[in-house]
Amino acid sequence: MGNPATYLRPSATVPASVRTWRIPLGSKLSAEEALLTIREQPWPFALVGRWADGGAILGSHPLMLAGPEEDPLELLDRLPTLRDRPERGFVGGGWFGWIGYGTAHGIEGPPPQPPRPAPLPETHLAYYDHVLRCDPAGRWWFEALVTPCRERELERRLAELRRRMTGEPSDPGSDVPGPFRPVAPGYRGHLVAVDRCREKIRTGELFQANLRLRLAASWSGDLLSLFSRVAGVLCPAYGAAFVSPRGGLASMSPELFLRRAGAEVETAPIKGTVPRPAEPGRSDAALAALRASAKDAAEHVMIVDVARNDLGRVCEFGSVEAPSEPSAEAHPGVWHLVSKVRGRLRPGVGNAELIRATFPPCSVTGAPKIQAMRAITELETLGREVFTGAIGFASPVTGLELNVAIRTFEARDDRLWLDVGGGIVADSSPEHELEECLAKARPLLAATGAEIESGTPGPAAVHRPGSKVRLTPPPALRSGYDRPDLALGVLETIEVREGKPRDLDLHLARLERSLQSLYGISLPCGLRDRVTATAALNQSAALRIVTTRHGRIELTTRTHTPRKTPVGLLPFTLPGGLGSHKWADRRLLDALSDGSTTPLLVDSDGSALEAAWGNVWIEEGDLLLTPPADGRILPGVTRGAVLEAGVRGRFRTGEQSISLDRLAAADRLLVSSSLAGLVPAYLIHPGRADRA
Repeated sequence: MGNPATYLRPSATVPASVRTWRIPLGSKLSAEEALLTIREQPWPFALVGRWADGGAILGSHPLMLAGPEEDPLELLDRLPTLRDRPERGFVGGGWFGWIGYGTAHGIEGPPPQPPRPAPLPETHLAYYDHVLRCDPAGRWWFEALVTPCRERELERRLAELRRRMTGEPSDPGSDVPGPFRPVAPGYRGHLVAVDRCREKIRTGELFQANLRLRLAASWSGDLLSLFSRVAGVLCPAYGAAFVSPRGGLASMSPELFLRRAGAEVETAPIKGTVPRPAEPGRSDAALAALRASAKDAAEHVMIVDVARNDLGRVCEFGSVEAPSEPSAEAHPGVWHLVSKVRGRLRPGVGNAELIRATFPPCSVTGAPKIQAMRAITELETLGREVFTGAIGFASPVTGLELNVAIRTFEARDDRLWLDVGGGIVADSSPEHELEECLAKARPLLAATGAEIESGTPGPAAVHRPGSKVRLTPPPALRSGYDRPDLALGVLETIEVREGKPRDLDLHLARLERSLQSLYGISLPCGLRDRVTATAALNQSAALRIVTTRHGRIELTTRTHTPRKTPVGLLPFTLPGGLGSHKWADRRLLDALSDGSTTPLLVDSDGSALEAAWGNVWIEEGDLLLTPPADGRILPGVTRGAVLEAGVRGRFRTGEQSISLDRLAAADRLLVSSSLAGLVPAYLIHPGRADRA
């Protein structure tokens, strides 16, 4: 994106005090056009819609980016004091960026998330001492938080931005992504997740949870140009666009998470949605149906109660208020029910404490919040990135303002995706919930020029309680079992033969990809030499490389004992599987194994994924098949060699989705790994007592 990726520690450079500048620019550009004038500058951003009483806030050239070692919430309290008092609506600068959903795992302590195929930074915050501000009347201003040492540079920036803002608008282009398609396990996986969530509600685990569907497309265009086009069409209430060292977002959010001015704080949860037809008569009928819906009313009341409780943790006793009835708001393609919940903060409560009490937003988690977050972790097949986190700013002048990160395009590594979801309650219909997701997505995709891949979701192939399904694996995430913790790092296991590590280049390349994707770091220098030297001390062994998120390396060896074959595979359902990385945290897999069997992971749609220590294969006639490496499984080194052998014509190989029933009916079942090679296996039917 042409931006420097240097992180600077903000503690060294945030000024103690500032004075303010506000200088008119005389520009006639729209906010979307103005964004295009700065899109090539370092770390540009845009906030458009209702922010700071309305208008737009744009920025580039921050003084610093917050480093990964910083506490992102504490940063939002690290602001300069003012030496003057600017007029209402002045923003000037401050911290701008996002707080991703994953940040909640350091606040509320729910278990680790499902796999994240293209992880964005959990937080991205940058400090800007000047911004471009469009006020509600459409007038453009250069606003700055000035210190003596920055005056000359700010004067230069003013001249440059004035020149850019008074020129001809740029063409946003028409790089259309798509088509968008549901990420595996797709529509069926979402239907199953909704049904299992309803079962949790019926058994008293929780009252409501928000579950989402991901639609994704290949795309390598400019994210800010995409935002400029889409925001110009949809006019979002809380639109936002940001880029970071690893990916970015274009948000069309309709929802306010937090607005704080002094001690006064407000949140405006949305809960209750129906499609909004374009025809006025049908639109009015849809609104009437929403207002009359007992389901939507119950959803809304529950979430408003959670919002009141969250604010009550940091507000003065008796100050939290909510309206008796929600209002209805029209947004692209849908009607929403909205309530504004307000309170007065206790003395001494800062931004960090306020966010810790309320994050993640209750409208996109559920009730009770912690139980809902646990259900989300268990039932969703992909980890959330910025989606259902918050985007916005903290200014020493205007205060704190954050949206709820929904209706948000996210991008990384030539991928663009849109997460859409809805609240699940006891009487939710899986089919209706799926249609609500698609109703929210359609206007956004249409504004990009893209479409949802042709075809319909198909019938609800849901394993309902009491149905007779031949193979129904128990859930892997039972009481006390969690997904792997990515903070514990990743590993590689290499076979050593006659003192030499086999396929060392392939293993190190896979480890490098994981470190870059997950933590943004490279392999430590000299690792190859260390591995080679360690292997030379062992004639035959299994060598393990464990790498932490900070790049620390630990090498260990153990005697390699061939596995007893055939291998017994015992299926467990784990939505989304373990992803494409080999986790150092093996506690879940160890807990699922009883010593005589190997866990076989199965997705929520009934598709077999992989065994605990290897890839799965079936023989059908003369064809050898394995599940696709679509982000849900580890792309094994031996798996790659077997597929390559098929390409060279030694035998016929291929990648296909393989249902558990198909796996059970195959001519032969095998498992492959770097240590075991390709070995025979057999399936143990779920629920069968005899595992021998």
